[in-house]
Amino acid sequence: MTAIRGARERARSEITTAIKDEARRQLAEEGAVKLSLRAVARELGMVSSALYRYFPSRDDLLTALIVDAYNAVGQAAEDARDALTGAAAKRPAARWTAVCTAARTWALDHPHEYALIYGSPVPGYTAPRTTAGPAARVGLALIGVVREAHAAGALREPAEPLPDAVIGDALALGAELGVELPGAVLARIVGAWAQLFGLVSFEVFGQFNRVVEARDAFFEQSVLQLARGVGLTTPH
Repeated sequence: MTAIRGARERARSEITTAIKDEARRQLAEEGAVKLSLRAVARELGMVSSALYRYFPSRDDLLTALIVDAYNAVGQAAEDARDALTGAAAKRPAARWTAVCTAARTWALDHPHEYALIYGSPVPGYTAPRTTAGPAARVGLALIGVVREAHAAGALREPAEPLPDAVIGDALALGAELGVELPGAVLARIVGAWAQLFGLVSFEVFGQFNRVVEARDAFFEQSVLQLARGVGLTTPH
């Protein structure tokens, strides 16, 4: 009985993977708006009723693709941070840069999946709460770098004051995440996180064309500026 159950689980996993792979192919060709369960089933040689046993609706399939994309970019960022060795592993700015660079590299390698999570909203689709955790992974990786620097006494909090309302929002977020950092630092991390994906989006969606040609150097300098903005010391 256990062997039969295991075979069924493997078969279900393989079919689920095939469905999502075909859906990603259609995303690349047609975009999220035109994603159709019937079209996916047709390409896989399945009847629609069979596919509905895996994903009851288009929104369920979209959610699975969104969660996969957030987890993929989050995993890439975490792996890059943890892969540093030697002196670089001890430098908060190097760890920060590794997280940011991995997010950019993943986005450039997977532009259609990036567009699904950071591009235009899909009409009629509302992301459920299950996407929130995966969506936070890159931000949490950046927060982790800053927390370690703060604990080591290597964080220089910027002196420029922030509005009380901004500090309040940051402290509420910190309480929700269980992160103990000064409100001003948390607020600046949120700003840096938004600016990071603004930089990435400009590159992925072509806004840098004929404006920025030295993309690698420009990105590295930009993320170092973001690091300084949250209080991390960086090489000049």
